[in-house]
Amino acid sequence: MNVITIRQASVADVALVAPLFNAYRQFYGKPDDLRLAEQFLRERLQNGESTVLLALDTDGNAAGFTQLYPSFSSVSARRIYILNDLFVAPFARRASVGRHLLEAAAAFGREQGVPRLSLSTARINSTAQALYASAGWVRDDQYFSYSLEL
Repeated sequence: MNVITIRQASVADVALVAPLFNAYRQFYGKPDDLRLAEQFLRERLQNGESTVLLALDTDGNAAGFTQLYPSFSSVSARRIYILNDLFVAPFARRASVGRHLLEAAAAFGREQGVPRLSLSTARINSTAQALYASAGWVRDDQYFSYSLEL
């Protein structure tokens, strides 16, 4: 399986990306809900609230995606992007799709002039951690992350 294209997705691509986004959410313990996935992606893309990079195989099948959300760094006093989602379809795993998506995300960030991308992943997701480390991402051991469920 060779990835021919990684491109920025548009609202017209929601039907291609949504099954992957739905599977990504299921990986993190959320129920199967393709309609919710489609709605969420459509709203983000229509409102310009995220950038989705879509990997397509030679037949035009969606092989993977990553979603970047704009944010800001107070310390840098600049915009940054949070790589919130990265998912590769089972048929495309072990074919460097994830690495290509990370490279495309970095290229997008450079084009936008941001000083960094950031991400977080589950402690048990050792496969993703190995990919991130091999792609030059550095794990932050200086700060703790907290969240408050509301």
